[in-house]
Amino acid sequence: MSEPFLDVRDLHVSFPTMDGLVKSVDGLSFQLQRGKTLGIVGESGSGKSVTSLSIMGLHHGSNAQITGQILLDGTDLVGATPEQVRALRGKKMAMIFQDPLSAMHPFYTVGHQIIEAYRVHNDVSKSVARKHAIDMLDRVGIPQASSRVDDYPHQFSGGMRQRAMIAMALSCDPDLLIADEPTTALDVTVQAQILDLIRDLQSEFNSAVIIITHDLGVVAELADDIMVMYAGRSMEYASGQEVFERPQHPYTWGLLGSMPRMDRERTERLIPIKGSPPSLINVPSGCPFHPRCAFESLTNGASRTERPDFREVLPGHFVACHLTDEERRRIWESEIRPML
Repeated sequence: MSEPFLDVRDLHVSFPTMDGLVKSVDGLSFQLQRGKTLGIVGESGSGKSVTSLSIMGLHHGSNAQITGQILLDGTDLVGATPEQVRALRGKKMAMIFQDPLSAMHPFYTVGHQIIEAYRVHNDVSKSVARKHAIDMLDRVGIPQASSRVDDYPHQFSGGMRQRAMIAMALSCDPDLLIADEPTTALDVTVQAQILDLIRDLQSEFNSAVIIITHDLGVVAELADDIMVMYAGRSMEYASGQEVFERPQHPYTWGLLGSMPRMDRERTERLIPIKGSPPSLINVPSGCPFHPRCAFESLTNGASRTERPDFREVLPGHFVACHLTDEERRRIWESEIRPML
Protein backbone atom coordinates (compact mmCIF):
# COMPACT_ATOMS: atom_id res chain seq x y z
CA MET A 1 0.00 0.00 0.00
CA SER A 2 1.20 3.52 -0.74
CA GLU A 3 2.28 5.91 1.99
CA PRO A 4 -0.70 7.46 3.81
CA PHE A 5 -1.45 11.07 2.90
CA LEU A 6 -2.13 11.86 6.58
CA ASP A 7 -0.23 9.98 9.30
CA VAL A 8 -0.90 10.94 12.94
CA ARG A 9 1.51 9.31 15.38
CA ASP A 10 1.14 9.28 19.18
CA LEU A 11 -0.46 12.73 19.29
CA HIS A 12 -0.81 14.36 22.71
CA VAL A 13 -2.51 17.76 23.12
CA SER A 14 -2.79 19.28 26.61
CA PHE A 15 -3.86 22.67 27.93
CA PRO A 16 -2.53 24.00 31.27
CA THR A 17 -5.30 25.61 33.34
CA MET A 18 -5.70 26.96 36.86
CA ASP A 19 -7.37 23.67 37.83
CA GLY A 20 -4.79 21.38 36.28
CA LEU A 21 -3.63 19.94 32.95
CA VAL A 22 -6.45 19.21 30.48
CA LYS A 23 -5.42 16.15 28.46
CA SER A 24 -7.62 16.70 25.41
CA VAL A 25 -5.82 14.20 23.17
CA ASP A 26 -3.90 11.38 24.84
CA GLY A 27 -1.78 9.27 22.52
CA LEU A 28 -3.79 9.20 19.28
CA SER A 29 -2.55 7.47 16.12
CA PHE A 30 -4.27 6.93 12.77
CA GLN A 31 -3.65 7.07 9.02
CA LEU A 32 -5.67 8.25 6.04
CA GLN A 33 -5.16 7.63 2.33
CA ARG A 34 -6.16 9.92 -0.54
CA GLY A 35 -9.70 9.34 -1.73
CA LYS A 36 -10.73 7.75 1.59
CA THR A 37 -13.03 9.02 4.33
CA LEU A 38 -12.40 8.59 8.05
CA GLY A 39 -15.27 9.14 10.48
CA ILE A 40 -14.25 10.22 13.99
CA VAL A 41 -17.12 9.71 16.42
CA GLY A 42 -17.63 10.17 20.15
CA GLU A 43 -19.47 12.25 22.70
CA SER A 44 -18.75 15.93 23.26
CA GLY A 45 -15.45 16.34 25.08
CA SER A 46 -13.83 13.22 23.62
CA GLY A 47 -11.12 15.19 21.79
CA LYS A 48 -12.46 15.08 18.24
CA SER A 49 -12.37 18.81 17.47
CA VAL A 50 -9.05 19.34 19.28
CA THR A 51 -7.57 16.67 17.00
CA SER A 52 -8.83 18.45 13.88
CA LEU A 53 -7.59 21.84 15.05
CA SER A 54 -4.17 20.29 15.73
CA ILE A 55 -3.99 18.99 12.16
CA MET A 56 -4.93 22.44 10.84
CA GLY A 57 -2.29 24.09 13.05
CA LEU A 58 -4.91 26.26 14.73
CA HIS A 59 -3.49 25.78 18.24
CA HIS A 60 -0.51 28.00 17.39
CA GLY A 61 -0.55 31.05 19.61
CA SER A 62 -2.52 29.27 22.34
CA ASN A 63 -1.06 27.62 25.41
CA ALA A 64 -1.50 24.14 23.93
CA GLN A 65 1.25 21.61 24.61
CA ILE A 66 1.53 19.34 21.56
CA THR A 67 3.78 16.30 21.15
CA GLY A 68 3.86 13.50 18.60
CA GLN A 69 3.79 13.76 14.82
CA ILE A 70 1.23 14.88 12.25
CA LEU A 71 2.63 14.00 8.83
CA LEU A 72 0.73 15.57 5.93
CA ASP A 73 2.11 14.24 2.65
CA GLY A 74 5.42 13.75 4.45
CA THR A 75 5.55 17.20 6.14
CA ASP A 76 5.52 17.17 9.95
CA LEU A 77 3.00 19.82 11.01
CA VAL A 78 3.84 19.64 14.73
CA GLY A 79 7.38 20.90 14.18
CA ALA A 80 6.46 23.35 11.40
CA THR A 81 6.35 27.11 11.92
CA PRO A 82 2.98 28.93 11.85
CA GLU A 83 3.98 30.42 8.48
CA GLN A 84 4.67 26.99 7.00
CA VAL A 85 1.33 25.62 8.22
CA ARG A 86 -0.52 28.72 7.00
CA ALA A 87 0.91 28.16 3.52
CA LEU A 88 -0.56 24.64 3.51
CA ARG A 89 -4.04 25.73 4.57
CA GLY A 90 -6.42 26.12 1.67
CA LYS A 91 -4.45 24.16 -0.91
CA LYS A 92 -3.19 21.12 0.99
CA MET A 93 -5.83 21.07 3.71
CA ALA A 94 -9.07 22.86 4.51
CA MET A 95 -11.73 22.68 7.19
CA ILE A 96 -15.50 23.05 7.36
CA PHE A 97 -16.16 24.45 10.81
CA GLN A 98 -19.02 23.44 13.09
CA ASP A 99 -20.54 26.95 13.21
CA PRO A 100 -20.13 28.82 9.91
CA LEU A 101 -21.67 32.01 11.32
CA SER A 102 -18.82 32.40 13.81
CA ALA A 103 -16.17 31.00 11.43
CA MET A 104 -16.98 33.44 8.62
CA HIS A 105 -16.13 37.13 8.97
CA PRO A 106 -19.33 39.15 9.51
CA PHE A 107 -17.89 42.36 7.96
CA TYR A 108 -17.08 40.86 4.54
CA THR A 109 -19.36 39.38 1.91
CA VAL A 110 -19.32 35.65 1.37
CA GLY A 111 -17.90 36.18 -2.10
CA HIS A 112 -15.10 38.41 -0.80
CA GLN A 113 -14.00 35.68 1.61
CA ILE A 114 -13.97 32.98 -1.06
CA ILE A 115 -12.11 35.29 -3.46
CA GLU A 116 -9.50 36.08 -0.82
CA ALA A 117 -8.95 32.40 0.00
CA TYR A 118 -8.59 31.56 -3.70
CA ARG A 119 -6.17 34.38 -4.53
CA VAL A 120 -3.83 33.44 -1.67
CA HIS A 121 -2.95 30.23 -3.54
CA ASN A 122 -3.60 31.28 -7.14
CA ASP A 123 -2.06 34.19 -9.05
CA VAL A 124 -5.25 35.43 -10.70
CA SER A 125 -7.10 38.72 -11.03
CA LYS A 126 -10.06 39.70 -8.85
CA SER A 127 -12.46 39.24 -11.77
CA VAL A 128 -11.22 35.69 -12.41
CA ALA A 129 -11.41 34.89 -8.69
CA ARG A 130 -14.91 36.34 -8.51
CA LYS A 131 -16.08 34.13 -11.39
CA HIS A 132 -14.53 31.14 -9.57
CA ALA A 133 -16.37 32.11 -6.36
CA ILE A 134 -19.68 32.25 -8.22
CA ASP A 135 -18.98 28.89 -9.83
CA MET A 136 -18.20 27.34 -6.42
CA LEU A 137 -21.37 28.74 -4.84
CA ASP A 138 -23.37 27.40 -7.77
CA ARG A 139 -21.76 23.97 -7.44
CA VAL A 140 -22.68 23.68 -3.77
CA GLY A 141 -26.30 24.40 -4.61
CA ILE A 142 -26.78 28.05 -3.71
CA PRO A 143 -29.46 29.54 -6.00
CA GLN A 144 -28.79 32.84 -7.83
CA ALA A 145 -25.11 32.50 -7.02
CA SER A 146 -24.17 35.51 -9.16
CA SER A 147 -26.17 37.81 -6.86
CA ARG A 148 -25.80 35.92 -3.57
CA VAL A 149 -22.01 36.21 -3.91
CA ASP A 150 -22.36 39.80 -2.67
CA ASP A 151 -24.44 38.88 0.40
CA TYR A 152 -23.10 38.82 3.95
CA PRO A 153 -23.07 35.64 6.10
CA HIS A 154 -26.01 36.81 8.22
CA GLN A 155 -28.15 37.03 5.07
CA PHE A 156 -27.81 33.27 4.50
CA SER A 157 -29.87 30.58 6.24
CA GLY A 158 -28.07 27.96 8.33
CA GLY A 159 -27.99 25.42 5.52
CA MET A 160 -26.87 28.00 2.96
CA ARG A 161 -24.11 29.24 5.28
CA GLN A 162 -22.87 25.68 5.63
CA ARG A 163 -22.86 25.35 1.82
CA ALA A 164 -20.96 28.64 1.52
CA MET A 165 -18.45 27.36 4.06
CA ILE A 166 -17.98 24.21 1.97
CA ALA A 167 -17.53 26.35 -1.16
CA MET A 168 -14.83 28.35 0.64
CA ALA A 169 -13.09 25.22 1.94
CA LEU A 170 -13.13 23.59 -1.52
CA SER A 171 -12.22 26.71 -3.51
CA CYS A 172 -8.59 25.57 -3.87
CA ASP A 173 -9.30 21.84 -4.34
CA PRO A 174 -7.67 20.79 -1.01
CA ASP A 175 -6.03 17.39 -0.73
CA LEU A 176 -7.40 16.96 2.82
CA LEU A 177 -10.86 18.14 3.89
CA ILE A 178 -11.85 18.10 7.57
CA ALA A 179 -15.57 18.50 8.27
CA ASP A 180 -16.24 19.20 11.96
CA GLU A 181 -19.89 18.40 12.74
CA PRO A 182 -20.90 19.59 9.24
CA THR A 183 -24.60 18.83 9.75
CA THR A 184 -25.16 20.05 13.32
CA ALA A 185 -28.31 22.19 13.70
CA LEU A 186 -29.42 21.46 10.13
CA ASP A 187 -32.68 19.74 9.31
CA VAL A 188 -32.56 16.17 8.06
CA THR A 189 -33.13 17.02 4.38
CA VAL A 190 -30.30 19.56 4.35
CA GLN A 191 -28.08 17.11 6.26
CA ALA A 192 -28.45 14.54 3.50
CA GLN A 193 -27.72 17.16 0.82
CA ILE A 194 -24.56 18.36 2.61
CA LEU A 195 -23.24 14.80 3.01
CA ASP A 196 -24.00 13.98 -0.63
CA LEU A 197 -22.18 17.16 -1.63
CA ILE A 198 -19.06 16.21 0.35
CA ARG A 199 -19.13 12.72 -1.19
CA ASP A 200 -19.48 14.05 -4.75
CA LEU A 201 -16.72 16.61 -4.37
CA GLN A 202 -14.41 14.04 -2.79
CA SER A 203 -14.85 11.66 -5.71
CA GLU A 204 -14.14 14.52 -8.12
CA PHE A 205 -10.95 15.75 -6.43
CA ASN A 206 -9.81 12.43 -4.84
CA SER A 207 -9.47 14.25 -1.52
CA ALA A 208 -8.86 12.59 1.82
CA VAL A 209 -11.81 13.45 4.10
CA ILE A 210 -12.24 13.41 7.87
CA ILE A 211 -15.84 13.65 9.14
CA ILE A 212 -16.06 14.52 12.85
CA THR A 213 -19.40 13.87 14.53
CA HIS A 214 -21.13 12.50 17.63
CA ASP A 215 -23.75 10.90 15.39
CA LEU A 216 -22.91 7.42 14.07
CA GLY A 217 -25.78 7.77 11.59
CA VAL A 218 -23.92 10.56 9.78
CA VAL A 219 -20.92 8.34 9.00
CA ALA A 220 -22.87 5.12 8.41
CA GLU A 221 -22.66 5.32 4.61
CA LEU A 222 -20.03 8.03 4.17
CA ALA A 223 -16.98 6.72 6.04
CA ASP A 224 -14.63 4.00 4.80
CA ASP A 225 -13.15 3.69 8.30
CA ILE A 226 -14.45 4.79 11.71
CA MET A 227 -12.45 5.75 14.80
CA VAL A 228 -14.37 5.85 18.08
CA MET A 229 -12.86 8.33 20.55
CA TYR A 230 -13.37 8.63 24.30
CA ALA A 231 -11.48 10.82 26.79
CA GLY A 232 -8.92 11.81 24.17
CA ARG A 233 -8.10 8.23 23.20
CA SER A 234 -9.05 5.85 20.42
CA MET A 235 -11.28 3.08 21.77
CA GLU A 236 -11.94 1.33 18.47
CA TYR A 237 -10.81 1.62 14.86
CA ALA A 238 -12.12 -0.42 11.94
CA SER A 239 -13.92 -0.22 8.62
CA GLY A 240 -17.39 1.28 8.74
CA GLN A 241 -18.93 -2.09 7.96
CA GLU A 242 -17.02 -3.78 10.80
CA VAL A 243 -17.99 -1.13 13.36
CA PHE A 244 -21.68 -1.55 12.56
CA GLU A 245 -21.71 -5.33 12.12
CA ARG A 246 -19.08 -6.50 14.64
CA PRO A 247 -18.35 -3.68 17.13
CA GLN A 248 -15.83 -4.75 19.76
CA HIS A 249 -15.83 -2.07 22.48
CA PRO A 250 -18.55 -1.55 25.14
CA TYR A 251 -18.48 2.19 24.42
CA THR A 252 -19.24 1.54 20.74
CA TRP A 253 -22.07 -0.75 21.82
CA GLY A 254 -23.42 2.12 23.90
CA LEU A 255 -23.26 4.56 20.98
CA LEU A 256 -25.07 2.10 18.72
CA GLY A 257 -27.70 1.44 21.37
CA SER A 258 -28.45 5.14 21.71
CA MET A 259 -28.87 5.63 17.97
CA PRO A 260 -32.34 5.49 16.37
CA ARG A 261 -32.70 2.88 13.62
CA MET A 262 -34.72 3.54 10.46
CA ASP A 263 -33.88 0.32 8.63
CA ARG A 264 -36.07 -1.92 10.82
CA GLU A 265 -38.84 -1.71 13.38
CA ARG A 266 -37.62 -1.17 16.90
CA THR A 267 -39.95 -1.82 19.82
CA GLU A 268 -37.50 -1.10 22.64
CA ARG A 269 -36.63 2.38 23.87
CA LEU A 270 -33.24 3.84 23.02
CA ILE A 271 -30.63 2.86 25.61
CA PRO A 272 -28.55 5.81 26.86
CA ILE A 273 -25.00 5.31 28.11
CA LYS A 274 -25.11 5.69 31.88
CA GLY A 275 -23.12 8.49 33.49
CA SER A 276 -21.25 11.35 31.85
CA PRO A 277 -17.94 11.70 29.99
CA PRO A 278 -15.04 12.17 32.43
CA SER A 279 -13.24 15.41 33.22
CA LEU A 280 -10.13 15.59 31.05
CA ILE A 281 -8.28 17.02 34.05
CA ASN A 282 -9.01 13.91 36.14
CA VAL A 283 -9.29 11.07 33.63
CA PRO A 284 -10.09 7.77 35.39
CA SER A 285 -7.15 5.42 35.81
CA GLY A 286 -6.90 2.30 33.68
CA CYS A 287 -9.57 2.26 30.98
CA PRO A 288 -11.19 5.72 31.03
CA PHE A 289 -14.57 4.17 30.23
CA HIS A 290 -14.60 1.76 33.20
CA PRO A 291 -16.81 3.91 35.52
CA ARG A 292 -19.59 3.71 32.90
CA CYS A 293 -18.93 0.20 31.61
CA ALA A 294 -21.54 -2.46 32.42
CA PHE A 295 -18.92 -5.20 31.97
CA GLU A 296 -16.13 -3.75 34.12
CA SER A 297 -16.61 -6.53 36.73
CA LEU A 298 -15.48 -9.14 34.20
CA THR A 299 -11.92 -7.77 34.00
CA ASN A 300 -10.81 -8.75 37.54
CA GLY A 301 -10.02 -5.13 38.33
CA ALA A 302 -7.68 -4.64 35.35
CA SER A 303 -9.90 -1.95 33.79
CA ARG A 304 -9.54 0.14 36.98
CA THR A 305 -5.75 0.05 37.14
CA GLU A 306 -4.22 -0.82 33.74
CA ARG A 307 -4.50 1.15 30.52
CA PRO A 308 -5.64 -1.36 27.88
CA ASP A 309 -3.42 -1.87 24.86
CA PHE A 310 -4.80 -0.74 21.51
CA ARG A 311 -4.51 -4.05 19.68
CA GLU A 312 -5.66 -5.74 16.51
CA VAL A 313 -8.39 -8.27 17.32
CA LEU A 314 -9.50 -8.92 13.74
CA PRO A 315 -7.75 -8.02 10.46
CA GLY A 316 -7.78 -4.20 10.33
CA HIS A 317 -9.94 -4.00 13.48
CA PHE A 318 -8.32 -2.46 16.56
CA VAL A 319 -9.75 -2.08 20.06
CA ALA A 320 -8.58 -0.95 23.52
CA CYS A 321 -10.43 -3.22 25.95
CA HIS A 322 -9.54 -5.63 28.78
CA LEU A 323 -12.36 -8.03 27.94
CA THR A 324 -11.13 -11.18 26.23
CA ASP A 325 -12.00 -11.79 22.59
CA GLU A 326 -14.32 -14.63 23.65
CA GLU A 327 -16.10 -12.46 26.25
CA ARG A 328 -16.70 -9.66 23.75
CA ARG A 329 -17.99 -12.10 21.15
CA ARG A 330 -20.37 -13.70 23.67
CA ILE A 331 -21.67 -10.36 25.01
CA TRP A 332 -22.20 -8.95 21.51
CA GLU A 333 -24.02 -12.02 20.18
CA SER A 334 -26.17 -12.81 23.23
CA GLU A 335 -26.80 -9.46 24.96
CA ILE A 336 -26.13 -6.45 22.75
CA ARG A 337 -26.98 -7.43 19.20
CA PRO A 338 -30.53 -8.66 19.97
CA MET A 339 -31.37 -5.26 21.48
CA LEU A 340 -30.18 -3.18 18.51
